[in-house]
Amino acid sequence: MAASTLSLLPIPTKTASSLLQPSNPRAVRLSSSLLAGSISLASASLFPRPSVRSAAVVSSLPTAKPERASAEKMPKWSLMAIKAFGMAELEARKLKYPKTGTEALLMGILVEGTNEASKFLRAIGITLFKVREESVKLLGKSDLFFFSPEHPPLTDSAQRALDWAVDEKLKSGEDGEITTAHMLLGIWSEKESAGYKILASLGFDDQKASELTKSANKDVVMNSR
Repeated sequence: MAASTLSLLPIPTKTASSLLQPSNPRAVRLSSSLLAGSISLASASLFPRPSVRSAAVVSSLPTAKPERASAEKMPKWSLMAIKAFGMAELEARKLKYPKTGTEALLMGILVEGTNEASKFLRAIGITLFKVREESVKLLGKSDLFFFSPEHPPLTDSAQRALDWAVDEKLKSGEDGEITTAHMLLGIWSEKESAGYKILASLGFDDQKASELTKSANKDVVMNSR
């Protein structure tokens, strides 16, 4: 009876509003902000944002002859050649090789795919699949649990092939960049290298090298639309 009587008693408006409103709004706002901060920190720890790294712009490839010419006179590698070199490192890692050899440089040229050297190779029947297959036949497979470094260092023959390409460009006295054709001819100049042996086994010879020399200064830039 008393409970029902009390429920019927009117509650003053001021008292009712004071029950609904916090006694210290500033404290509530502070606690809310702290709570929001803790939630955001928790979500950040659970779902971390990937770090964004700026890509470095490279205009030259490794060389064993840095004193060859001044920086002003040194020809630059073409963008396609630089991409092909990056793909070569990736191919070496895929095959779990400890170093980037001439066979990887050859694969890199074919993986890039839009350069004149790759077009020339495909026209004579030398494809990426065939080069990979011949590489495994010649060099074998690495241990299953071996992991290549992020940037496998060049073998001596691969470094000489790149230096040969630069030297030939300087000897020509022509303007322009060092192209994938120069890189391919550099591989062919290393007679004892894996890249040379693979090219020879797939039908590349001195006559085809002479044909390629005529277009050595061309690396067509493909315009994307």
